[in-house]
Amino acid sequence: MDTTTNTHIESSEVIADAVTAFSNDEPVLIHDFTDREGETDIIYPARAIDADAIARLRNDAGGLICTAVSDAVATTLELPFLEDVLEHPATADHDLGYDTRSSFSLPVNHRETFTGITDDDRAKTIQRLGVIAAAADTGKYTAEDFAAEFRTPGHVNVLRGAPGLLSDRRGHTELGLALADVADCAPAVVVCEMLDDTTGNATAPADAQTYAAENDMAFIDGATLVEELA
Repeated sequence: MDTTTNTHIESSEVIADAVTAFSNDEPVLIHDFTDREGETDIIYPARAIDADAIARLRNDAGGLICTAVSDAVATTLELPFLEDVLEHPATADHDLGYDTRSSFSLPVNHRETFTGITDDDRAKTIQRLGVIAAAADTGKYTAEDFAAEFRTPGHVNVLRGAPGLLSDRRGHTELGLALADVADCAPAVVVCEMLDDTTGNATAPADAQTYAAENDMAFIDGATLVEELA
């Protein structure tokens, strides 16, 4: 068996582990690319989020807790790209060093939350985003339904995936949604960057891998996901 075949088998096994984890509502660590953000995110299916998961993301990751939905869901719910609806001079030249555009849509709170920022409140908002993403994906939930249930501004940033996922864009938004797709999960995932308290930078991939091993979590590189799923 040649090296190429071995590498493909190893990649398939890593993908299988990540898919199994997602199917079982368990988090997965995904590192994007060293020439992109160079970050590892802890990613959950939105349906799996509870207050304990929010606490883990706050304490063990430390980045921005966001919920990514597919382009189809965002279109159904009339969720725009944030930069397209903000009227301020700061949006005129939205230059990014790692991509052509941001995937940020509206920041929301569920209307049954109080401040929206507590672990319980954010879990409530995200759980419902997972549920309504599944419903919107089948045409059973509308923009009017969304407005009745959520308010903006809020404390959970919604991200809008690219239409072709990894064929169009290769951010954590698309990596997570692509994994959800093959794991037969609803098109809604929670992403949060892992940050290093010592360096002030993103957690190094080797350290993220160590964290994954210590916590019995799957770790996968973005290149592997693209190779197998794009």
